[in-house]
Amino acid sequence: MTLSGPIDFKPKLISALRDYSFTKFKSDLIAGIVVGIVALPLAVAFAIASGVSPTVGLITAIIGGFLVSALGGCSVQIGGPTGAFIVIVYGIIENFGLEGLAIATFMAGVILVLMGLFHLGTVIKFIPYPIVVGFTAGIALTIFSTQMNDFFGLGLTNMPAAFIPKWGMYFSNFGNIDIVSTIVGVVSLLIIISVPMISKKLPGALIAIILVTLGVWLLNSNFPEYHVATIGDRFGDLVTTIPAPKGFVFSMDTINLLLPSAFTIAVLGSIESLLSATVADGITGSKTGSNTELIGQGVANMMVPFFGGIPVTGAIARTMTNITNGGRTPIAGVIHAIVLLVIFLFMMPLINLVPMACLAAVLIVVSYNMSGWRTVRAILKNPKSDVTVLVVTFLLTVIFDLTIAIEIGLLLAVILFLRRVTENVQIKVYSEQLDIAEGTESTSHEVLDVAKGVQVYEIDGPFFFGIATKFDEMMRTTMGDKPKVRIIRMRKVPFIDATAVHNLEILIRASQEEGIHVVLSGVNDNVRSVLEHVGIDKLIGKDHICPHISLAVKMANKIVWQLDEETSVAE
Repeated sequence: MTLSGPIDFKPKLISALRDYSFTKFKSDLIAGIVVGIVALPLAVAFAIASGVSPTVGLITAIIGGFLVSALGGCSVQIGGPTGAFIVIVYGIIENFGLEGLAIATFMAGVILVLMGLFHLGTVIKFIPYPIVVGFTAGIALTIFSTQMNDFFGLGLTNMPAAFIPKWGMYFSNFGNIDIVSTIVGVVSLLIIISVPMISKKLPGALIAIILVTLGVWLLNSNFPEYHVATIGDRFGDLVTTIPAPKGFVFSMDTINLLLPSAFTIAVLGSIESLLSATVADGITGSKTGSNTELIGQGVANMMVPFFGGIPVTGAIARTMTNITNGGRTPIAGVIHAIVLLVIFLFMMPLINLVPMACLAAVLIVVSYNMSGWRTVRAILKNPKSDVTVLVVTFLLTVIFDLTIAIEIGLLLAVILFLRRVTENVQIKVYSEQLDIAEGTESTSHEVLDVAKGVQVYEIDGPFFFGIATKFDEMMRTTMGDKPKVRIIRMRKVPFIDATAVHNLEILIRASQEEGIHVVLSGVNDNVRSVLEHVGIDKLIGKDHICPHISLAVKMANKIVWQLDEETSVAE
């Protein structure tokens, strides 16, 4: 991974078209149609749960899905709105309105593009797994909690956004449960669960929506006293045309307010899309261009806000549906967007008839699948540091919000990681004799005689700020008699940071003031270039930076011998 070099932007669509064939097109066509049908109820459900109209969800899936497939770095990735964004989108709309959401989404797109341009695609994959699991499980529980109102037909308005007050309101109004809406929700749930038992390829959510919508339409038409709330009741007649692009006004105050939310959208989107791409690569054997994928996702998120859309990312469930139905190139994703466009233009009146309780059942199943409770159970058997990160991220996501959860979760993971690294890095002290082969797999041993007055310190691991303090403390506690030469053996130091360089410089200057020579041994090229850049080589002399411990010990012994000779002459 580098932060410089040529732009890594090579969309898979371009390479796929070079050797495209009619056989591939047939497979992509079937997969694209199936994925488009599967994506329909999810786009509608995610939009409503996020606090926007179903139209917005479909527009996002059409425009965002097309751009992710056309510009992305994964051959089979399907983009669109996902459940992971429900919590953050709902919170942004509540606090900053739809224009605030548009600005935050656009800013997130810019961040994603910059991440791709600076070759950070591989870095995102290194975000600790307990953090991903923790906030995914937290999002799942939050989505589940938002669906109780529609599932049980409580008819509550002005619901609090916070988790605990929301459930308090539910419990205080559970006497108002609408039995008919609850039956619709339960029947929908049973259909969604049972359909995959018949065939894995059948979209359970879509079949539930079709059957239950038909049943509720008949019920509402013939028995209006048992009316079940539908999308049309909630949102009125839905628009059936793609809206004209609409701009939004930026200001520094708005940017400062929305930057944390934009950062959360970008991090969440990059994690979800690259995780989806990694899973897809494992199945198809292809290789995703991580940086290209981030740039493609970024462009999609920069474009959809102009049409009123919500954040876009790679969707694991839809991507897997694409793969299992034969999709192998981005053409399948493009076809999926076209299918959604056709449905949007010609079938939107039918969307008005879908019961809210049925959509709630769809999202309850989505939240269950997102929860990853088996993974959570497995991580709870891991070291306490992983469990701590998981639990803290989960609780922060549920009780507070996703932005805080990601920021504190990452901070906690970094702190625990640094502590673990610091504990594992060893600093050894030698005197009188030193085995060159110690700490290696070599079977030949060469023991060096270290003159009296020479101390050898070996740092086994990265020399960064945490170890710099530990090394400084070690020097102070193991000095004993004042030495004449200090050898710092750095053969196992892969890198050195500014704090370690600063501490090393202080040590050298303090040693020189006391008449103590400092010799560095086994410095690799990377570390040496850093030391030369800050002038350490000039401070101690280039000859005092030795490539091997035998040369360093030989030099140290010679220095001690010369100092002893000078002392004898003086006496």
